[in-house]
Amino acid sequence: MALFTDGPISSIDDLCARDSQLLSVASSEGIDVTQKIWLAQEEIGLELKTLLDSLSSTGGPLWVATQNVGNVVVTPALKLWHGLRSLDLVYGDAFNSQLNDRYAGKRDQFHAMAAWAYERLVDTGIGITNCPVSKAAMPTVTMSVGEAVPDGTYYVTTSWINSRGEEGVCADPTTIATAGCTFVVQPASAPPNASGWNVYAGSGLDDLWLQNGVPLAMGTNWFQPTVLITSGTAPSDGQSPNYVKPVPRLIQRG
Repeated sequence: MALFTDGPISSIDDLCARDSQLLSVASSEGIDVTQKIWLAQEEIGLELKTLLDSLSSTGGPLWVATQNVGNVVVTPALKLWHGLRSLDLVYGDAFNSQLNDRYAGKRDQFHAMAAWAYERLVDTGIGITNCPVSKAAMPTVTMSVGEAVPDGTYYVTTSWINSRGEEGVCADPTTIATAGCTFVVQPASAPPNASGWNVYAGSGLDDLWLQNGVPLAMGTNWFQPTVLITSGTAPSDGQSPNYVKPVPRLIQRG
């Protein structure tokens, strides 16, 4: 699972799967759906921080050390909340732009559903990782002389590994075309908790496979062998929570 801080939790496709009229409404009313997705992320981030701060007096020393939005893992409940909050913002904007009553129903519907999704997050708790490793930035991939891989276009991505062997979300893939050569992969700047990294490569976006047998050392590059691995381990979805922190409904006194 991705970290909350890896980027927008929901995509436009996620929102369209829940509301098939979204793109038509956004086009006719001049609404930037991507912007609404980011605004929903910012608002939820502030609310998560408030929730985490409110738990500091009940979680003990371990919790105090990790009560940070950067430690939050995107669980299904959190993703649902973000998607519905994004739709709430879209239809709120559509209604307010011209006070068009035909959008009022959708606005109220998604506002109520977002509130319901928030309650589901409270019921299930907030997913927390103790050693967050962020999504990798796109690597630099260049041609290299030597023994050649088969000529063609290859998709390449990387991910960071923390000291516990947990893998973060892969970078957006980049491509390289080879002709009588191989390629070398240089990862982007490492996040603070990274202790190693992985390389995935293949002939298509749905055909990426782990190329290195063990995590690569920090500060090294990867020179692709002549034969690509074409099965085995595909890119992961990111870290799973180390634990789920319950959110008490009672307001702490003191």
